[in-house]
Amino acid sequence: MVKKGLWVLFAILATLIGLYPIIYFLVDRKFGLLNSKSVELLANTFWNIGFYTHIIFGGIALLTGWTQFSPKMRNRRMALHRKLGKVYVIAVLLSALAGIYIGFFATGGLISSTGFICLGIIWFYTTLKAYLYIKRGEIEKHQKAMVYSYAACFAAVTLRIWLPILTMLYGNFSKAYLVVAWLSWVPNLLVAYLLTRKKAVNE
Repeated sequence: MVKKGLWVLFAILATLIGLYPIIYFLVDRKFGLLNSKSVELLANTFWNIGFYTHIIFGGIALLTGWTQFSPKMRNRRMALHRKLGKVYVIAVLLSALAGIYIGFFATGGLISSTGFICLGIIWFYTTLKAYLYIKRGEIEKHQKAMVYSYAACFAAVTLRIWLPILTMLYGNFSKAYLVVAWLSWVPNLLVAYLLTRKKAVNE
C-alpha cells in the first residue's frame, strides 16, 4: 500500500512539474526564477533560446520519463515504451545541453553555476549511456542508467520543493538558491544508487 502510494505521489509530482513550464507562457515574464534575472539577461536572445529549450524539453522529459518505470507498460506495451523512451532521450539531450549553457548565468554566481552545470552534464551523460546500452541489448545496464537519468531529471521537482523551504529558513532567496543548486539533485542520485544497489542485491 505504501509503495503504491509513493508511486502515485511520484507520478503526480512529475506530471505537475512537467506541465509547469506552461505557466511561463501565460504570465508576466518576471514570474518564478525569472524574477531573479537582470533586464539585460532577459533581453539576451541566446539565453532566451537556452532557457525555453531547457524548460520545454525538460517538461517533456518529466512527463514521459516516469511512465518508463511502469512494469505493466514494459510488459504489455513494449512498442509504446520504446517510442516514449526515444522521446525522453531526445528531450533530455536537448534540455541538458541548454541547461548547461544557462547554468553559466545562474543566480548566485560560481557556486550555483557549478551545481547546475554538473547536474546538466550528469543528466546528459547518464541518458546517453542508457540509450547506448539498450542499443547494444544490455538491458540491466540500461535500466540502471535510466534510474540515474531520471533521478537527475527529477531535480526539477525537488528544486521546487526545497527552494521555498530554504527561502523561509534563510529568509533570503539568494542564499537558498546557492544550496538548492546542489540539494535539488545530489540526494536524488544517492536515492538512485540505493535503489539500483538494492535491486542488484535482490537479484
